[in-house]
Amino acid sequence: MGPSRPVDDDSLPGTASGTVAPMVEWAPEVEVDADRARTLIERQFPELRDVEIREIAAGWDNVVHLVDGRWAFRFPRRAIAVPGMAREIEFLPRLLAHLPIAIPAPHWIGSPSADYPWPWFGAEYLPGVELAESGLADGGRVRLGAQLGAFLRVLHGSALSRLVGRELPIDPMRRADMGARIPYARRRLDAAIAAGLWEPTEAIERLLGQASGLPVPPRTRVLHGDLHVRHILVDDAGAATGVIDWGDVSAGDPSADLSIAYGSLVGPARAAFFEAYGPIDGLTELRARVIATFLAGALLLYAADRGLEPLRRETLRSLERVVS
Repeated sequence: MGPSRPVDDDSLPGTASGTVAPMVEWAPEVEVDADRARTLIERQFPELRDVEIREIAAGWDNVVHLVDGRWAFRFPRRAIAVPGMAREIEFLPRLLAHLPIAIPAPHWIGSPSADYPWPWFGAEYLPGVELAESGLADGGRVRLGAQLGAFLRVLHGSALSRLVGRELPIDPMRRADMGARIPYARRRLDAAIAAGLWEPTEAIERLLGQASGLPVPPRTRVLHGDLHVRHILVDDAGAATGVIDWGDVSAGDPSADLSIAYGSLVGPARAAFFEAYGPIDGLTELRARVIATFLAGALLLYAADRGLEPLRRETLRSLERVVS
């Protein structure tokens, strides 16, 4: 399970050519290693005493431990992730029965305590690897594109909007607000350029210029809110096995999630996505491409900082796909 959302703040550390300075923005405020996870789990769920526990993923906001080979327990590492954790616990059980791809189903609900001040949960472990780590070529993503298009068609549909849409915060990260998103994207890309990670292109600059001045869209559909290559799990055949990390579940414009079609799919795979999802208008497409550009820039910096070579390659390819 990958990181939670890319941080949308104004602070980026200084960089030197070819390097990225360690980024305090995703440094943990609280560490939950395997020993601490064991203590917390055994105190609240004694039936899980003396089982194997090992860390399997650590992202910007959360750390995940595999418990007894079956349960993925997720603990916030930073206070900013806590409201999202609470939303996952509340809303994922209400969404999972409706969606055609598996999502985490909170089963063990951990309460704040003197030992750890925040909520946490364990869900059935979803098999597969992150799309970013899969090495799946663009030509092998056609089936995945169709699956993701069908998934988002349901998630963004009016039925789920009526079910939970009014209870969710509206675009709290301002993903579809180009007045916020374009400056965030430029800061990430400028940092990548300064670090020697990426060369600017006229096509990206033209994309950001075309989206400047767009109004904030009024639509409020149910969103994953942070749908990118670390939050999609696939099997060896390239089929989707799970959509994870729902800390930004919210209501807002579909372009926030449709960015996946432009950052991670191209050619026949993108065509398969929209055949399953349905047509969208030009302004939605423009916003989605900008959001995909921001995500690629943010994940590129993270990949370079943490030495995640497959993710670095994937994000560089994303910056090509968004203008394809």
